[in-house]
Amino acid sequence: MFGALFNIFFPRVCYSCQNILADGEQTLCTDCRHRLPITQFHFNNDNSVANVLYGRVKIEQATALLRFEKKGITQKLMHQLKYKGKEPIGAFLGDWLGGELQTLDAYKSIDAVIPVPLHKNKLKKRGYNQVEKFGIQLAEALEAKYLDDVLIKINNTNSQVSKNRLSRWTNSDAVFSVQHLEKINNKHLLLVDDIITTGATMEACANLLLRGENVKISIATMAIA
Repeated sequence: MFGALFNIFFPRVCYSCQNILADGEQTLCTDCRHRLPITQFHFNNDNSVANVLYGRVKIEQATALLRFEKKGITQKLMHQLKYKGKEPIGAFLGDWLGGELQTLDAYKSIDAVIPVPLHKNKLKKRGYNQVEKFGIQLAEALEAKYLDDVLIKINNTNSQVSKNRLSRWTNSDAVFSVQHLEKINNKHLLLVDDIITTGATMEACANLLLRGENVKISIATMAIA
């Protein structure tokens, strides 16, 4: 009864279209969920994500849940997640992708999930890493550990949204660092981020993680641009 009264005065709305959610709907309304540009890369053996990093870093498996297009529904969700404090979006997408990956043999060997980190100053300002809940849900689905203390960001770089491919690549150099390598030795790691564009960030992070002994890297992102 209390929940029903609460929803009357403070109705739950879709994070995309802002319409009131119906009973049984969570985070997104059914219409917006059906309009999401799903890739299904991991079901179709599509190498689109891996090809972004081809010849730059060795990757075991790579996938992205959604396609990112300017002014599209995925961009709206990413904006809500990163700048409007809508953390449930990350959990929603992580639960969705995790449910799919747990059915595939290629991802059953994942030992730990590692998020691309935020610099401590940006983390303090925003209050959360937008990839955290996404990674936690993936780790839970894959029965893997969630490790957020292995990769760290040591330089507080500006947003890469408006940078071209060359500046993105140089901007990622010497930005990250790695610690506690003993936690990842002999492990298959799933490196996760919100969006993969040029792959510069993933390349920098993956190469650091590969300093561990006998480490394998796979990648999963919310979206691919």
